[in-house]
Amino acid sequence: MYRSGKILLTLIFLFCLLMNEGYNPVHAAQSPDPTEQLRPMVDKIVAILTDPELKGEEACIKRREKVMAVAKERFDFVEMSKRVLGSQWRKLSSEEQSYFTGLFTTLLEHAYIGKIEDYSNQKVVFREQRVKDDRAQVETDIIDKNVVIPVSYIMILKGGVWMVYDIVVEGVSLIRNYMEQFKEILRKDGYASLLKQVENKIDELEKSIGKPCPTDFSMEEGNS
Repeated sequence: MYRSGKILLTLIFLFCLLMNEGYNPVHAAQSPDPTEQLRPMVDKIVAILTDPELKGEEACIKRREKVMAVAKERFDFVEMSKRVLGSQWRKLSSEEQSYFTGLFTTLLEHAYIGKIEDYSNQKVVFREQRVKDDRAQVETDIIDKNVVIPVSYIMILKGGVWMVYDIVVEGVSLIRNYMEQFKEILRKDGYASLLKQVENKIDELEKSIGKPCPTDFSMEEGNS
């Protein structure tokens, strides 16, 4: 009787200790390191952007296809699509969600690569990371002589894998930028209009094949 009571008290003590230390089963299972999971993707992209055979406007399409193939290994395009649409996402059927994700992925293909390919000959330095539960932010710098371009990767842990759902380049969030634009279009004209504008923007980008790579991916009027 005494022994069972002692064991019970010990279990209660351990439980209280874990609760006081903010025990979280995600961390108890030793979560993978976000920087170490992100680094191979960044290294692959840098290798593509610095490949002499992929330089110049004539190699634009091939270069972007290779970068996007690598990005898809670590980018969560469904999570990105959810965030840019906000409450509108929950109003869509699974088929509509899938269609929008495909469109937005294509748009981001040009937007993300357009942001980074001008910085193709510089050094990428991983600075620090912040992790809280299933979210993380990995800070990097793209260094070109005396110029430093900060790039942050915002990540979410899914099934033991850290996936990127936003990129902040020089303080500008790629996803927040589109979210604000989409929110305004949804408020004024509704989802059908937003969908049409995204489709039109993609058509415009596709027609630029063989021409200098576009750099303006805004959905604002006059840019689409």
